[in-house]
Amino acid sequence: MRFRGKSIRRKIVALLLVPLVSLTAIWAFATVITSREAIQLMDAADVIDKVGTPAEDAVQAIQKERRQTLIYLADRNSTALAQLRERQHATDTVLDKLRDNARSEDTRDSMNSDSESQLATFLDSTKGLDELRGKVENNSISRASAFEKYNFLVDGVYNFRYALHTVPNADIDKHGRAIVAMIRAREALAREDALYVAGVTAKKISWQDLRKMSDLRAERDLIYATNLPVLPVKEQKIIMDYRRTSAAPEALYNVENAIQNAGPSRTIDVVDRKRWEAAVNPSLDDYDRLGKEYTDRYEDDVVRPEAMRVMLRAGAAGVLGFLALLASLFVSIRIGRALIRDLQRLRKDAHEVSGVRLPSVMRRLAAGEQVDVEAEAPRLEYGGDEMGQVGQALNTLQRAAVEAAVKQADMRRGVSEVFVNLARRHQVLLHRQLTLLDAMERRTEDTDELADLFRLDHMTTRMRRHAEGLVILSGAAPSRQWRKPIQLMDVVRAAVAEVEDYERIEVRRLPRLAVNGPAVADLTHLIAELLENAAVFSPPHTAVQVHGERVSNGFTLEIHDRGLGMAPDALLEANLRLAETRDFELSDTDRLGLFVVSRLAQRQGVRVSLQPSPYGGTTAVVLIPANLLSEGEADQGSEPTGEETRRLRPSETGIAAIGQGSGGRKGKHARALDNDPLDGPVELEASITPFEDEEPDDVEGGWFQGRGVPQPGPDATPASEHQQAGDDYTSPSGEPISLPRRRHPVLVSDHGRPVESPRPGRDQRPGGQPGRPMEPVPDPEPTLTVQRPAQPPARPASPASAAGLPRRVRQASLAPQLKKEPAHAEPEPQPDDSDPQRDAEMARAKMASLQRGWQRGRQQHTTSADSNGPAGTAPGTTWEGDGR
Repeated sequence: MRFRGKSIRRKIVALLLVPLVSLTAIWAFATVITSREAIQLMDAADVIDKVGTPAEDAVQAIQKERRQTLIYLADRNSTALAQLRERQHATDTVLDKLRDNARSEDTRDSMNSDSESQLATFLDSTKGLDELRGKVENNSISRASAFEKYNFLVDGVYNFRYALHTVPNADIDKHGRAIVAMIRAREALAREDALYVAGVTAKKISWQDLRKMSDLRAERDLIYATNLPVLPVKEQKIIMDYRRTSAAPEALYNVENAIQNAGPSRTIDVVDRKRWEAAVNPSLDDYDRLGKEYTDRYEDDVVRPEAMRVMLRAGAAGVLGFLALLASLFVSIRIGRALIRDLQRLRKDAHEVSGVRLPSVMRRLAAGEQVDVEAEAPRLEYGGDEMGQVGQALNTLQRAAVEAAVKQADMRRGVSEVFVNLARRHQVLLHRQLTLLDAMERRTEDTDELADLFRLDHMTTRMRRHAEGLVILSGAAPSRQWRKPIQLMDVVRAAVAEVEDYERIEVRRLPRLAVNGPAVADLTHLIAELLENAAVFSPPHTAVQVHGERVSNGFTLEIHDRGLGMAPDALLEANLRLAETRDFELSDTDRLGLFVVSRLAQRQGVRVSLQPSPYGGTTAVVLIPANLLSEGEADQGSEPTGEETRRLRPSETGIAAIGQGSGGRKGKHARALDNDPLDGPVELEASITPFEDEEPDDVEGGWFQGRGVPQPGPDATPASEHQQAGDDYTSPSGEPISLPRRRHPVLVSDHGRPVESPRPGRDQRPGGQPGRPMEPVPDPEPTLTVQRPAQPPARPASPASAAGLPRRVRQASLAPQLKKEPAHAEPEPQPDDSDPQRDAEMARAKMASLQRGWQRGRQQHTTSADSNGPAGTAPGTTWEGDGR
């Protein structure tokens, strides 16, 4: 039996109920056993009256019929036959009475199974009595056979009498069996009488008959010798007085001796029939009388009084047992109630400690409040018994738990502060590193070194995101914050910029929506974590697609990868981690990204879920609530409020600078996006037209601060030769600028540049007057035809590196009179025109860059008379004054 989960009351009731039930069972068992013994004794007396006495009468009738049958077989005459039929009728009458009594339900219920079985056996054997009688009348059976068959019937009756006196009381049982044995002594004498009378009638007694008579005499003496000591003293005295005072036993003894001494030949002459019957008949009558007296005294003086005594004992035992049961029940209830009260008090106190005080302490500690251990863990008063000792242990446990919680909170607070401090320091160093990299990128003239610097710059940006993830794990807020809304497309691009394999990510055009400033940093970090996860867990030759759409509750952003996917159990576990924002555990270090995403999503109310991708990988669905979005114009030039943020340059990430503002010295300008955005994926590779800031932002770190648009001179070629058809985005001065090329979503390996190829660098910075707006260029009609640029004057195209980047040539834009030939000029590497991966778009970009270089050269030539150069620029330097 299991009681797990049951209440204390039920357990105590069960504990006390076991001995009570056991006591009740023992009491009931003793009562039933005692009552059954008394009932059996009363039933034995009733059965003796209803069946025992008629069975003895049937024995005497069968004995007489057996004697007359042997006489008829010895001398077949009509007188003997008439007497035989008279005896047969008397036997049938007695047997019919016995059968009627045996059929009674009360009689059968009063008998035990053994006596009932023996009675049924005897009655079945009497069914063959008619067949035996027929053989006797037909003289087809011998005397010996008839004698044995009648003996078998009589033995059946005595077997029933033995079973009838089987009672639980051993003394009474022995007494009853002894009486049956004494009665059976008459059967031995009756058999002896039948043998001798038949022999006398046949006038011939054989040695076999004399031997049987001798055996029957010895059997009778053995019965007396064996059973007489078993009888009570009173019964022994009665039998001994009879044998000592009566003449019948002595006369029978003398006749039997005379028969045995005479032998077969002289027996009939010595003891005739009259002398034999004169000696035997009184003894048979005395045995019959004594047997009935034995039975009556046994029933009246032994069985019934003993049954009454047993009944009284059973009643007394039942009453006393019931009273003891009631007393045990009363004591058990009192003890059980006391235990239940003590345990309920302990349960109440333990529940208050575990369910009220400790959770309250944990919540206050989590909120950063100070907790007084003495006030939160008061000492409870208990007794000195075992239950009180348990209560004292509860006091100790409560105090230890509160102290441990306080210490744990202090330790976690200290660890979090250490993490935040380290992360802040790391971010400061990364910011300085990014600033230094920016300066190095502006000074370098080697395209290979510039590409390496770009990669290092990009890696540093990723390190900044990981440092910010450490701040998030510590529970602090990141330092990068925006005050004004930012375009959703720019947020996604900024997230892509923080992923290592950004070239594999394809972003479809998103609707014109703006993200509220306070949510920009968290949403960018969240999307970057999901994008990096998709890129890392998918093959390098596959693309990661990002697209989204408006829904009723906000905006959904879907990120598809083509990896191996996740098992259902792992997917379910990941979704649970994303849905439940638990406290960070140091043991769960292999799922830091999921924890960061979960915390960021919980902070902004964003819902993130993972599901199988139609491409076989995994799809991350990000539901951005409507309260984080706005329909108004986003401020592309808004500055982040954190001191450790850094602007995101398109050349660092290879993303086309669509919608990024051009920051000037005097102000910021917002760039309007197309109201009807292009559909299809945006190829995430280097922009055709480079954008660079004219000067650093007032607060460095603005992710979405775009580079300045080059300002061509008055003789600039039409913009239609440098822009893709259908691009209608404008610069801050209203000029259209180039958009990334639209392509159908294909694998990255099909984009004209394999994934393994090095990333192209940025274009050279354009010359021109700082802060001077670009001349307006007419917006061409949308068309899918790319026009080739016009052939410029005889000026060699700038060489390109193996990666397809334009390689800068020192003093290429200076006037001829300002050029100085180096002492040892090394030949410039020639571009490899046989590069099979170079396509028409790249050729167009290079030609457009070459044309802009000619324009800058002509503009600088017209202003070369000024020794300080255009806009105060010294000769031999760029307009930025950084020596590039």
